[in-house]
Amino acid sequence: MLTTRPRGTNDILPGDSDKWRRVEGIIHQICAEYGYKEIRTPIFEHTELFLRGVGETTDIVEKEMYTFYDRSDRSLTLRPEGTAPTVRAFLEHNMHTQTLPVKLYYIGPMFRYGRPQAGRFRQFHQFGVEAFGTNDPAIDAEVICLAMEFYARLGLKNLTLQLNSVGCPKCRAEHRSLLHRFLEPRKQELCSTCQGRFERNPLRIFDCKSDICQEIIGTGPTILASLCDDCKDHFARVQKYLQLAGVSYVIAPHLVRGLDYYTNTAFEIIVEGIGAQSAIGGGGRYNGLVQEVGGPSLPGIGFGLGLERILLALQEQGVNLEGDVFPEVFVAVSGPSMKEEAFKLVNQLRQHGFKTDMDYLDRSMKAQLKYAGKHRYRYVVILGEEEFAREQAAVKDMSGGEQQNIRIPELVSFLAKGLGRD
Repeated sequence: MLTTRPRGTNDILPGDSDKWRRVEGIIHQICAEYGYKEIRTPIFEHTELFLRGVGETTDIVEKEMYTFYDRSDRSLTLRPEGTAPTVRAFLEHNMHTQTLPVKLYYIGPMFRYGRPQAGRFRQFHQFGVEAFGTNDPAIDAEVICLAMEFYARLGLKNLTLQLNSVGCPKCRAEHRSLLHRFLEPRKQELCSTCQGRFERNPLRIFDCKSDICQEIIGTGPTILASLCDDCKDHFARVQKYLQLAGVSYVIAPHLVRGLDYYTNTAFEIIVEGIGAQSAIGGGGRYNGLVQEVGGPSLPGIGFGLGLERILLALQEQGVNLEGDVFPEVFVAVSGPSMKEEAFKLVNQLRQHGFKTDMDYLDRSMKAQLKYAGKHRYRYVVILGEEEFAREQAAVKDMSGGEQQNIRIPELVSFLAKGLGRD
């Protein structure tokens, strides 16, 4: 057990961490271009935040949260999603008093006790954005455009943007009543979980994975038929802005998302080829969440994208995120007498920005060259006693095999030119 990771977790090994850094680099770049600032919140929060912010009837709260009591008997929960913690920080640090809108983004681990499967873990990583302080449909479209541009820069293809409006509380009350009347005659056909949902919140039945429940609910009334005039207008304008941005979408009238805080715009991004549950992100508007958490009545909109799911989709599509970034310089020594000089040279080259390493196992010259070749170093700098006495080192270009003696004071300029940095 000591050498086995907990079920539902994953180790990101050196070969994969390069891909993660590439993805994270694109996130930082695109968010800066769109005017979003990074926020980092604690991994755990007071449990009440998620009960109120996510919704007590959601699967996340009912089945999936990692909750514990600390030594002061306070109930704390590992964050299952990023929006509620961001709202809490937004209020605690009085960001709501700043010039609006306030646009934030985050990257970090989340925790849900679900059934592990391809690209889905109990500890997973999420990239999310949140925009507070405006109900303008244009910012709904901006948030969606940011997500789609992120996927495009990664090289991800075969995406479908599903779009819906879940209306305002007034719209949902009417829809809930219609849905209740529709489901009443078939209540006993629902799975046991959805029979409970029928009483507490029938909208949650849309989240059920049971085929029979999906068949029943799929023929029922949609929220679009219950939208008030203001919500209809908002939804139409969101679509207009997406069309202006050249973003394709399909209307998904049964899309409600798995969190209770959504109002008006709701969306999900689907990708082909990663299994039945092919969603790789989604989000929507939450105009009542800030007030629910204890703040003023301020609108908000955002999304959360699962990075493991995205990386799985990229792998399935054969997209290479690694690029051609290789280590640059390996310093080899002819014997132990040159070890200290090699150590000194390695540090000097690193200070000039070269990706440099040396031998720490006292291997033979042949073994050192073999190691450098295997790990794809561009140059090997060989320190020998005779050459060093003349202030020279042998430099071998591993890409072509050429070798020449270079004066040590000129090594930096020689390597910089060879690596295209001059």
